[in-house]
Amino acid sequence: MTVTSSDRETGPAAAAQRIRPATVDELPTCAAIWREALNDYLGPLGQPEIPDDLGPILRLYTHLRSTDPTTFVVAERTDGEDGPTIDGFASVVNRGRLWFLSMLFIRPAAQGVGLGRRLLEAVRPSGDDRIRSTATDSAQPISNGLYASLGIVPRIPLFRLVGRADRPAELPALPGDIAVATFEEIGADRDGIGSSALMSEVNGLDREVLGFERPVDHAFLDAEGRRGFLYCHRDGAARGYGYTSETGRVGPVVVADPELLAPVVGHLVTAVEPRGAFGVWAPGPAGAAMVALLRAGFRIDGFPTILCWDQPFADWSRALPISPGLL
Repeated sequence: MTVTSSDRETGPAAAAQRIRPATVDELPTCAAIWREALNDYLGPLGQPEIPDDLGPILRLYTHLRSTDPTTFVVAERTDGEDGPTIDGFASVVNRGRLWFLSMLFIRPAAQGVGLGRRLLEAVRPSGDDRIRSTATDSAQPISNGLYASLGIVPRIPLFRLVGRADRPAELPALPGDIAVATFEEIGADRDGIGSSALMSEVNGLDREVLGFERPVDHAFLDAEGRRGFLYCHRDGAARGYGYTSETGRVGPVVVADPELLAPVVGHLVTAVEPRGAFGVWAPGPAGAAMVALLRAGFRIDGFPTILCWDQPFADWSRALPISPGLL
């Protein structure tokens, strides 16, 4: 997810910034900037403040930097009275042809002088064959305008649904010819998702529906404690997979047929007992899954995010993302 300010000007503050790759020790500062920037514009809109529990976002940043270290960059101000300070950062993940701007946040005091554009320039892709994409907040028209002017046009909404399946009868059942097994039951080795047979099935579904493979992200999900399920036809063909967790995080979900998405999501929100509420990111084209969750007791939380891209790359009627920061 990205948030930028008006970047039409490039003043002294922007010129004094040095753009360079982030170090591991700077990730907590990036997480603090993320929280400060979000709270700066969410508060006036009457939205609740982002809590100061930065553990989950720090683990995500650690993963993003580990897979794409050269495109996780910070803007370091070099002329401050108290020495160098970090005023913003950007992170891009590269998966196959996909260039995905995962994060771009500027400290509120440093906004409005062109720093967002400088960070974006530092991580822009080379070559014309790349698919460029990001996720932005619908309450940020300036950000959406900036990316659209670069060809990364807002396309579909992404809703966060939270709650529990208090009315499970509203969830569609899995078809009778679909069998379910956990990744562990399939025979994942001691490295979890590392089982070659399992990864072959999962990679194949990702290629078909999303247009890219992401084994490093599956390993991250496994390390995060998300529980994976594989859904197979009775003839043995894999028809989908999905993740759920006791922490309440659901996704990603990828299925071969759009009609299977809602039943799989219904299974995932009833397969484990969360410690609190479930959280699911549902794109607009996944309408049947959204309807089922809302009827079962979920609600839409906050303003929708918008998925943006310069050319199509995924069928979002057959998939739910991990989050706006890691599809």
